[in-house]
Amino acid sequence: MAVDMGMKVLIVDDYKTMLRIMRNLLKQLGFDNVEEAIDGTAAHAILTEDPNFGLIISDWNMEPMTGIELLRKVRSDDALKAIPFIMVTAESKSENVIAAKEAGVSNYIVKPFNAETLKAKMVSVLGDF
Repeated sequence: MAVDMGMKVLIVDDYKTMLRIMRNLLKQLGFDNVEEAIDGTAAHAILTEDPNFGLIISDWNMEPMTGIELLRKVRSDDALKAIPFIMVTAESKSENVIAAKEAGVSNYIVKPFNAETLKAKMVSVLGDF
């Protein structure tokens, strides 16, 4: 099945600069329907109000709700659990990767990353586009 380039993508990061970078990378890849949240709590509120997202890309380290906590909430909610979820982190510690996999992460990106890396991770989760 072809990837819907108009699907809604939710990006979650507590750094405005990182949100801007992710938005620009997604735009380069052809995804313009992007919403932003500054932490897991805000992201969960957005998802609860509108569960029709095709992808979530979330940073790990945020307050008050971290990316891993958001992932667990998404995976435990019947309306949200099928949404592909890519975790972004500056740390490549194996215990973090294992924790994210156990929580049901779709894929994992270590910062810094570029459009090519993001596309490869998205293709592995969504299929070719």
